[in-house]
Amino acid sequence: MSGASSRTVLVAHPGAEMFGSDRMLLESVIGFVESGARVVVALPARGMLDVELRRAGAEVVIIPMLVLRKVLLTPRGLPTLFRDMFRGLRASWRLISRVRPDVVYVSTIIIPQWPLVARLRQLRAVSHVHEAEASGNRFVNTVLYLPHLAAHRTLVNSRFSLDTIAHALPLLARRSVVVYNGVASPELPAAPRRDIDGPFRVLFIGRLSPRKGPDVVIDAAAELARSGHDVRVTLLGAVFAGYEWFEEELRRRAAESGVEVVFAGFHQSIWPFLEDADALAVPSRVDEPFGNTAVEGILARRPVVASDSSGLREAAGGYPTSTLVPADDPSALAASFARIIEQWPTVREGVDESRRIALDRHAPEQYRATVTGHVVDPT
Repeated sequence: MSGASSRTVLVAHPGAEMFGSDRMLLESVIGFVESGARVVVALPARGMLDVELRRAGAEVVIIPMLVLRKVLLTPRGLPTLFRDMFRGLRASWRLISRVRPDVVYVSTIIIPQWPLVARLRQLRAVSHVHEAEASGNRFVNTVLYLPHLAAHRTLVNSRFSLDTIAHALPLLARRSVVVYNGVASPELPAAPRRDIDGPFRVLFIGRLSPRKGPDVVIDAAAELARSGHDVRVTLLGAVFAGYEWFEEELRRRAAESGVEVVFAGFHQSIWPFLEDADALAVPSRVDEPFGNTAVEGILARRPVVASDSSGLREAAGGYPTSTLVPADDPSALAASFARIIEQWPTVREGVDESRRIALDRHAPEQYRATVTGHVVDPT
């Protein structure tokens, strides 16, 4: 890209884990680096993402920043909010003076100061929105999206996200562009096993939180077992700090279900678990802006059953081996698992076509090029 090698991109991101938006941030940074730009990433803490960013060729700096969490929007959290806001303003201002970027790329809506600071410093800013809750409070959504009017361009990860923005803040939606997530996968994932001999192996990937619905998977598996099927569930993920009570509840529910439930914890690589699975469940109860996990299941050549809602319709819809079911409905989820078992030879034959479609829709190279075009070398 012309002039990219002389540009400096300052990237701001609110965490250092390796979940959906973190992985997309890494893909974006890889694209910026590949274009020849100097890339400096500001994070609030060290973590697995920090290691991967440096491996990709970016410089990483750890600075204070305001990261909006629900706990901060309570009377008890307000002192911390104001403290983080002032510390974050000072730190971002100083970092911009030191790095002297040509453009600031702001990842997610929960670091609201960055587009405003970039605008004050007369820098081009691009926000990338990975959050959308159409069922949420419209006023709250408007407040969250409002700072991103300071950005020159806003990227969003689905039509659902764009529609949610349009409902809350039409002016921002008119300046936004949909860029579907790029999802990496192994070059040749293992085929599904030829026959279902032994337990039907269901995998859940994600935070162990009520929003994501791992308890729905346990209840569905229990119902499937009551109908005569042998089934095993693996929960791949961990809880947020403060949600330990929910893991305890899940373990109690698992013990009462009569089904083998494996609590695998968090693992950076999900592919060995997908290889061992017969089907992936994505049973989110609430709005998902997109649904990387569903795409990863399809790319892994596994049938996927996802909630028929929000961005999951875009992520999991239109594939021969994916099924959409009503959210928070264990019976519908169990029925879908039963159909997969009954139609296993047909399902097995369809996974390669599903993978081909997913590769066409979500090639990481295409994602990197598109985001880089908007950020590093805009026309």
